[in-house]
Amino acid sequence: MISEKWLKKQVAKVRKADYIDPAFYRKFGVKRGLRNDNGTGVLVGLTTIGNVHGYMMNEGEKQAIPGELFYRGIDVRDIVEADKREHRFGYEETAYLLLFGELPTARQLVEWKNLIGSARKLSDGFKENAILHNPPRDIMNALARAVLFMYAFDDGDPDDLSIERCLDQSVQIIGALPTVAAYAYQAKNHYLNGASLMLRNPDPKKSTAENILMLTREDGRYTRLEAETLDLALILHAEHGGGNNSSFTTHVVTSSSSDTYSSVAASILSLKGGRHGGANLRVMRQTAEILENVKNPLNSEKLGKYLVKVVDKKAGDGTGLIYGLGHAVYTISDPRAQMLKEKARALAKEKGREDGMALLELIEAMGPAVIRRRHPSAEDVCANVDLYSGFVYEMLDIPKDLYTPLFAVARSVSWCAHRMEELVNGGPIIRPAYKPIFHPRPYVNLTDR
Repeated sequence: MISEKWLKKQVAKVRKADYIDPAFYRKFGVKRGLRNDNGTGVLVGLTTIGNVHGYMMNEGEKQAIPGELFYRGIDVRDIVEADKREHRFGYEETAYLLLFGELPTARQLVEWKNLIGSARKLSDGFKENAILHNPPRDIMNALARAVLFMYAFDDGDPDDLSIERCLDQSVQIIGALPTVAAYAYQAKNHYLNGASLMLRNPDPKKSTAENILMLTREDGRYTRLEAETLDLALILHAEHGGGNNSSFTTHVVTSSSSDTYSSVAASILSLKGGRHGGANLRVMRQTAEILENVKNPLNSEKLGKYLVKVVDKKAGDGTGLIYGLGHAVYTISDPRAQMLKEKARALAKEKGREDGMALLELIEAMGPAVIRRRHPSAEDVCANVDLYSGFVYEMLDIPKDLYTPLFAVARSVSWCAHRMEELVNGGPIIRPAYKPIFHPRPYVNLTDR
């Protein structure tokens, strides 16, 4: 263990050496976070996979519009509505669409489901080496490690960059990740928390959502509404354009000609970050704090006063953020939040959690006005999908350790699609520029220092 005294001394040097005056970013026109001054993303690529639409540009000015999300040009609302009409699970069809650019026929969908289903079962050697021998403290790290282990268990050439090999590897990853996530949680709960180790075999005939519920629950049982709700959450988290942090990571790593497993593992670890995939946990912590500090949180006046304290950094985590509100692209509405909210209402009724649902809807109704009053220059603010996704997972009795991993399970198909898009188009290695702001200086001999 490195001494605290040494660390404190050296950290001071690091901070001094690495500090950059914010004025330099303005002076040289640096697009921090690859964002333009108006908040829009810097255009760095083209994609045929997905599109997030929340505003229009009118003579250089952003004009807010109701949010839209398209998968291969198809409005995700139409996908969800079709699933509802036909009373079926839709994540597998969505995965097919994202990977292959077209909706499957009935026969193709059956074939695809069988293929994914057969990839869900993990071999004993893989299960023991990738998961059980080193129980994880964090499931996201366990997912990344397991994907990297798949490199060693690849029967072909894991470094082969052909589309054929990439597709084969993608199917294995997409199929295995739900099982890996469930087993990693069970291993953590057993080895670190003393719970019984329960590793049920996945069912290749069941949907991804059904398998997740079956593998994570002690009795393996679930209702149809529970499975439908989780299936919807998987669909809504499956893709969000090429510019989101984890999908952009996919493009960056793929552009270096690295292997599929390294690319997906890097994207998983990008998603792990609290600014990306962990937001629903922050919503749940915020909600718990409101319930603890507001005697009647469904009283709009009392809730409003507390939200003002949150925005003023006198409550909450001190950031001034009301989690679950606001998005980099969506302004008037987030279509994912709207669709998940509808399903959450039905689930809340089944679970007797109407008060919890009412609180989130009240936050959605009141929060934007609170933010705008304190920050008059703020753009339109709407509820994002994280406002409801954590509550949905809680009602489904999904452990908090699995909230972000389920995001990764859903998004894995998109990462694989973006990887193949990068490979098909054969672009150069992604290498943006960083401008040095130091001046050359002479080397000083050790004896003279």
